[in-house]
Amino acid sequence: MTILHTSRLTLRPLTPDDLPRVLAYRNDPEVARYQGWPLPATPDSVAGLVSDAPLGSPGWVQRAVTLSGGELVGDVGLNTQGPQAELGVTLARRAQGQGYAREALHALVTHAFTDLGLHRVHASIDPRNTAVAALLTRLGFRHEGTSLQSYRHRGEWTDDALYAVLAAEWTA
Repeated sequence: MTILHTSRLTLRPLTPDDLPRVLAYRNDPEVARYQGWPLPATPDSVAGLVSDAPLGSPGWVQRAVTLSGGELVGDVGLNTQGPQAELGVTLARRAQGQGYAREALHALVTHAFTDLGLHRVHASIDPRNTAVAALLTRLGFRHEGTSLQSYRHRGEWTDDALYAVLAAEWTA
């Protein structure tokens, strides 16, 4: 079981006790606006986020983002496929704008490159999510391109922007 610590946060496996809070923030329309899960999120849909699989296992592995006092403020995920992985982040609205996403993603990407030995980490985002685009850029990700109207999301054709960073770039 992988638990990552930063100066203010802990990234740990989600537990069944976390699910009511996860369900609440994942059903917040502002939080879910650019996320890919179907709405409303249901107890069954968030139950699948509970796993003791180690980060780096194939497929999505989620981790709770908790403050030093233990309060759950969101989750991050790593979807590993061979030497590459996609990442994602979701924070409760009250936790946004405080640097927690940057701190959590920095820890996750550092772990992906230094401990898991991955070659490349990428993120696929709705380009209207300018806060996350700016966050990824600040973390050192490059915008690799945008596919126009490439998927249907909540009844509309949506663009998909791809950001990525290589291990050699991260450690430089």
